[in-house]
Amino acid sequence: MRQRQEIACDCYPYSASSSTLDMKQVTDEFEIVITWSEAQPEQAGKTLRQIADGWQVSLHEAAARLMPAGAIYYNMDEQDVRRVLRYPVTMIGSDGLPNDPMPHPRLWGAFPRVLGHYSRDERLFPLTTAIHKMTGLSAARFQLADRGLVKVGYFADLVLFDPQTVRDVASFSDPKQPAEGDRGGDGQRRDELRQRQKDYRARGAFPAPPNELRSAK
Repeated sequence: MRQRQEIACDCYPYSASSSTLDMKQVTDEFEIVITWSEAQPEQAGKTLRQIADGWQVSLHEAAARLMPAGAIYYNMDEQDVRRVLRYPVTMIGSDGLPNDPMPHPRLWGAFPRVLGHYSRDERLFPLTTAIHKMTGLSAARFQLADRGLVKVGYFADLVLFDPQTVRDVASFSDPKQPAEGDRGGDGQRRDELRQRQKDYRARGAFPAPPNELRSAK
C-alpha cells in the first residue's frame, strides 16, 4: 500500500550556520568562529584555529576548553544556497539565539537579505516570488487560516518597505543591526504603528493550524 508523507522545505539566505559548539562538527575542513564561551569569554569572535594555535593545542582540545560555547560554521556552498532558495516550494525561514553575544545575522537580516540581495540585486527570482515565499507559501503550508495574503477578511500582517532600498545590514561581525529600507512612517505615524505592534503582541495570539490551536498562557 502506498502512503503519502507531506514534506516541507525552508532555507535562510546565508552560507554559514550557527549553533552551539559541537565536538562532532570540529574540523579543519571549514572555518569555525566562536561566538561565545562560558569558560573563555575573551575568545569570542576568534576562529577556532586562531584559538588552538594561540594555545598550541589541537582543534578538539581547544573546543573542549571553550565548552560550553557557541559557533558559526562556514560549512555551506553559496551555489547550494541559491539552488535551494530558488526551488519553487522553498519557504524563507529564520531562527537564532538573540541573547547570544554574537548571534547569527539571520535573526535581523534573513528576510531583507532575500528581498534586497537575492531578489533585487542578484535577480534570483522576482520580488513577488520572494514575498510569496515569506508569506502565502508559509501560511498555506502550515494551514494558517486567513493569513499570508493581502485579502479582505484576512489579518493585516503587513510590513511596509521600499523595494529599491531595502537591504540587510546585519553581518557576522555586527549581527544585531536592523534592516534598511523601512517605510513604516515618520514621527507620530511611526509611533502609532509601534504602539499597535505592542498592543497586538500583548493579545497573546499564536498562529496555528485549526487542529493545533492552543490558548496562550
